[in-house]
Amino acid sequence: MKESIRKISTDAIHGGSNRDQYGSLITPIYNTSTYIFDSTAQGAARFALEEPGYIYPRIGSPTCNDLEDILARLEGGEAGLVTATGMGAITATIWTMINGGEEIIADKTLYGCTFEFFRHHLSRFGVTVHFIEMSDENELRAALNEKTKIVYLETPANPNLKIIDIEKTAKIAHEFNPEIRVIADNTFASPALQRPLELGCDIVLHSCTKYINGHGDVLAGAVISDQETINNIRLVGIKDMTGAVLAPNEAFLVARGLKTLEIRMQRHCESAMKVAEYLKSNEKVEKVFYPGLEHHEGHDIAAKQMCGFGGVVSFVVKGGREKAAIVTDNVKVASLAVSLGAAETLIEHPASMTHSPLSDKELIAADIQPGLIRLSVGLENVEDIVDDLKQAFEKI
Repeated sequence: MKESIRKISTDAIHGGSNRDQYGSLITPIYNTSTYIFDSTAQGAARFALEEPGYIYPRIGSPTCNDLEDILARLEGGEAGLVTATGMGAITATIWTMINGGEEIIADKTLYGCTFEFFRHHLSRFGVTVHFIEMSDENELRAALNEKTKIVYLETPANPNLKIIDIEKTAKIAHEFNPEIRVIADNTFASPALQRPLELGCDIVLHSCTKYINGHGDVLAGAVISDQETINNIRLVGIKDMTGAVLAPNEAFLVARGLKTLEIRMQRHCESAMKVAEYLKSNEKVEKVFYPGLEHHEGHDIAAKQMCGFGGVVSFVVKGGREKAAIVTDNVKVASLAVSLGAAETLIEHPASMTHSPLSDKELIAADIQPGLIRLSVGLENVEDIVDDLKQAFEKI
């Protein structure tokens, strides 16, 4: 793993390795569709991976590679790979790691499109996915078998903020078979709050669309792991299978957003806690999901493996889907929109939106209730956010 004696706020600003010949402070946007070789021999050496250098932007570009270096340093990994979307990161990784006849163990609570990919599409290629309660170590031990190739989890999980003990999960999987790859989606926390590789995971994934970029203007994803794994995903999952390549313009924007990651996450966490405390006191709210609250089932684990509890708060409105829709339809400061991690507060109804691919039965199995609302607490004044929720609840 890549070691750094610098703090995350410094690495987020100075972590890249590329500097152009003009001494530009900021890595430029290299908009080119190919690279020139000095000779046929040089081109052959680069294609044979015998000489470093650029070949074609589907494999890498200076702008993207600089961002990859920063993300790898922030997560404590040897290498990184950026992709066109978060789902691009997930699919490129899984397609590289899995073969027909092999199996994946995944937590039962996942982002809707991840669940859709695992449940309905991998099976078409002979891959079996077992959805379990990952926080129950007995369930995990029972699910592991000689065909298990990947153990996959999100923590905090989307959308109900379930917390999974990363270190314990990785230890159980690796004790059963050291070759099993434990993969964690770290989107909700970001490396500012949690570093799964240091807790025993093999691969970390991100939707950089969210907190990594932080400004609601980019689609991007990332994979961080050891150098050999990243090379394989780049040359198989990206180059040959998905083509989910991040453009240099988007890489530039993500790198710019990263510079304020730590300070943004501090504000998101502080405001989310205040919003969660308000919701906990609201008589129209049945339950609040936020790891920072002591009653949260995963509070102690989150306190152990995170250095902040994140900017997402989920809550169940009494009266189910109909009453929840009244709240989401009447906010004025918050925006009714999917995604999260932007400067703007975003509110959505998972059962109708991000997790709509799940059937009613699958929603219940994933602990996603009809009245559940997911709130991404933004960077506005927190009193304005709370007042906005209050006036929306008054419409019920």
